[in-house]
Amino acid sequence: MPTAIDVVNLTKTYGEFTAIEKLSFSVGEGRILGLVGPNGAGKTTTLRAIGGIHPPTEGSVSICGIDLRDRPVDAKKLLAFMPDEPRLFDYLTVEEHLRFVARIYQVTAWQERAAELLAELELDDKRKALPGELSRGMKQKLMIACGLIHSPRVLVFDEPLTGLDPLGIRRMKDTIRKRSADGAAIILSSHLLGLVEELCDRVVIIHKGRKAAEGSIDALTRTADAVEGSLEDAFISITSRVES
Repeated sequence: MPTAIDVVNLTKTYGEFTAIEKLSFSVGEGRILGLVGPNGAGKTTTLRAIGGIHPPTEGSVSICGIDLRDRPVDAKKLLAFMPDEPRLFDYLTVEEHLRFVARIYQVTAWQERAAELLAELELDDKRKALPGELSRGMKQKLMIACGLIHSPRVLVFDEPLTGLDPLGIRRMKDTIRKRSADGAAIILSSHLLGLVEELCDRVVIIHKGRKAAEGSIDALTRTADAVEGSLEDAFISITSRVES
């Protein structure tokens, strides 16, 4: 299966502090990779480097074979980064957000695409609402709709379920699964290990900026001798082992 995301020896430093050190992994088309780690492990730094927000100090990130450092615009056309905190324009309505992003990505027939996303993410009755009129969960949905408007081949999610109610959580899981089934390569980072276990094909566990383990859920639980056979048990076992 073709690789859509290649992270090779990714290193990011801030002065004397090394946030990420020589991190490598890849994600194939139609696959979902879980990126997990304790607080401060370097997850968000890694996601922002993949999203082209924070350029690596060393190493490389490639999106569908395009080096993000050499051809940032071409690479970013193929990806969408959904951060854990929605960043919206106060004076644009829901529909205007989608129109604005569609114009940036030169999406043709954007109205049809927007209508599909508004229906899928249950925002159709909010198309004329401003962000200040939306709940936290609705803002999250709008941000994700903006990320999906150009049908990206690479999706990066940082805590996508924040603020969603149980029905919204179920629908968001379906949205992520649908994009994977359509061939998108997805990175999903969350502290909700049950979500990662449910959706992801493989998992990378990072700790103190380095890769502590990588593999399928079954492989990680076997390697960690997890008593209950869960990702949570494997996560605790692996990160505790690194600490010692």
